[in-house]
Amino acid sequence: MKKIGFLSFGHWTPSPQSQARSAADVLLQSIDLAVAAEELGADGAYFRVHHFARQLASPFPLLAAVGARTSRIEIGTAVIDMRYENPLYMIEDAGAADLIAKGRLQLGISRGSPEQVIDGWRYFGYQPGEGETDADMGRRHAEIFLDMLRGQGFAQPNPRPMFPNPPGLLRLEPLSEGLRERIWWGAGSNATAVWAAKLGMNLQSSTLKSDETGEAFHIQQAAQIRAYRAAWKEAGHTSEPRVSVSRSIFALIDDRDRAYFGNGQEEDQIGFIDERTRAIFGRGYAAEPDKLIEQLKTDEAIAEADTLLLTVPNQLGVAYNAHVIESILTHVAPAMGWR
Repeated sequence: MKKIGFLSFGHWTPSPQSQARSAADVLLQSIDLAVAAEELGADGAYFRVHHFARQLASPFPLLAAVGARTSRIEIGTAVIDMRYENPLYMIEDAGAADLIAKGRLQLGISRGSPEQVIDGWRYFGYQPGEGETDADMGRRHAEIFLDMLRGQGFAQPNPRPMFPNPPGLLRLEPLSEGLRERIWWGAGSNATAVWAAKLGMNLQSSTLKSDETGEAFHIQQAAQIRAYRAAWKEAGHTSEPRVSVSRSIFALIDDRDRAYFGNGQEEDQIGFIDERTRAIFGRGYAAEPDKLIEQLKTDEAIAEADTLLLTVPNQLGVAYNAHVIESILTHVAPAMGWR
């Protein structure tokens, strides 16, 4: 069995070819797609976070709205760039969204990826400390966030408060119990996956990672997942970790599918995410269901993961994206043993 959700980057453009032409379109359609996905039996609705771009940015209003409109589906991010975040204020936002959703939040965070502007986190008021890189700063923000989620009091109360206080040091409110166990780290390398395991975070591995061995993407990603699980066990955590991978997967069912995605088989791509880091980008899948099933059976990383996030082309509209999700749930998942 495997949990299957969708991942939306939330693009919008004023182009006439796009069904998401404004930020309002994307936000409202994201809510509608989550509702539709829940009705279809999908397990998760996840959203990417990018700043300075015509994409989804501030996630918590959207997550709260989705939580209020749904009752079963997991809701989450993949991922929030912690270089841009005030971890204390984020505790309050995340706690409120999780309480509205009644404990269904699955929050993916990371040190971030290349953005639209140079050092965009500086405009948000953040700067690495002496000897720190921006990646170090993102991980430091994450560690503060994780520590505060434990709910321990740390702030000295005012001796003459406006409202009565509970005894002792005060914590941030609202705190959602159990959210600490539902934090995921988006790891781009084997080392950061091991780091996440030691801190007790679940693992999100996308279609991009550092090219560490020159092997096919799914083989490298599967090795990353195995290294993560070994580090989790070595750290002595008593719970079982969760691992997600994301893929672009399209079952070619009708003429729309073939027109959009029937242009041939994709392959892994090599690129650079900065001047020093060689990266490998995983292939997408698009084929008739019987061929698609055979292709997916060879993907070692999908086999290793317990959760699969289907990246959706959100600018094609809610109805078509619901069709994409339903096609996988109906024509692919049962044959793969995911349902």
